[in-house]
Amino acid sequence: MTTFRGAVLRERGLPRPYVESRPLEIVELELPDPGPGEILVKIGAASLCRSDLSVVTGARVWPLPMVIGHEAAGQVVAVGPGVVSLQAGDDVVLVYLPQCGVCDDCRRGEPWLCDVGMAANRKGELLTGGTRLTHHGEAIHHHMGVAAFAEYALVAAASAVKVPPGLPAKDTCVFGCAVLCGAGTALNTSGISSGQSVAVIGLGAVGLSAVLGAKAANAEKIVAIDRLDAKLLTAISLGATEAVLANEDTRARVLTQTGGGVDHAIEASGTKEGFDLAASLVRRGGTVSTLGLPAPEVFHELVLAPLVANGVTIRGSYLGSCDTARDVPRFLELYQSGRLPAEQLVSHHIALEDINSALDRLADGEALRQVIEFETAPLRRCAC
Repeated sequence: MTTFRGAVLRERGLPRPYVESRPLEIVELELPDPGPGEILVKIGAASLCRSDLSVVTGARVWPLPMVIGHEAAGQVVAVGPGVVSLQAGDDVVLVYLPQCGVCDDCRRGEPWLCDVGMAANRKGELLTGGTRLTHHGEAIHHHMGVAAFAEYALVAAASAVKVPPGLPAKDTCVFGCAVLCGAGTALNTSGISSGQSVAVIGLGAVGLSAVLGAKAANAEKIVAIDRLDAKLLTAISLGATEAVLANEDTRARVLTQTGGGVDHAIEASGTKEGFDLAASLVRRGGTVSTLGLPAPEVFHELVLAPLVANGVTIRGSYLGSCDTARDVPRFLELYQSGRLPAEQLVSHHIALEDINSALDRLADGEALRQVIEFETAPLRRCAC
């Protein structure tokens, strides 16, 4: 067994401010050596996502206790039996849906829908089966097969993608979720082509990543929409050609600016209102891609006739329709060439000890991605 520090959630729904209620407790955790199909990773950096906050609030119920965090990058320390794709010393990005490669979804070329990986995630377990984390012998669950808010992570090899050596983990960690979901939706799900027009509704880190993806696809018009002026300014700095404050005049303004509607609307707000706005902005024959996850109790009653008459396509986008082994390296090439400056999605760099105050900033909408940078921490052997 080896020991290291990590942040454990034991109770959901604690009151704010989180800096006082402290839902995430930093404790000493234990891990065994990696088993068959597993690797041990030294986490270099991990970032906070609204999906992490939803575990803390209880908006999405996961098995507890759990080390949360699902967006990280680091270096392989050890590999288990049967792992041939990775070796100690490899730099990796960790991804929140392990893609098994053998289920029906993976075999038909849709690994972002991998049922086997999803089932393991929902149980708080690894793709290889069961949990590995313990605290004084008590089993601790893994958030999305990663459990990133810790100095080390033991994951299935399918949860890691090898990346070029020497890239800063504080930049590459966001490729495990924000870039896959946002840029992936623009480039894969929506399939934006050069010269087309795009509207992005909701400018968190994922929505801004969709802006970057639209720019990388050489979209001619990129309309960024949000309720906060600061996020609109950020979107313009990342390549949006228009910035529109979300209010009762938004639809009319966008339709005027785009000559009757956009080719693609990407909904990244996670709200019914955002979806309705996206659907109202596409031209006849246009495509709406929705990637925001509203609360489970939110329902929508679609009016069907206009969908038929206008030939509008509505697509859900999970993991940006990404094959992680293909798309993480592909997006990193864009990053290295300067065409996808994902480091600009990061607003704060913090230490692990600051994680509860970071949750407050996230809940208040005062941050994009907040990256935890881990100092070099040696594994400690214990006799447990």
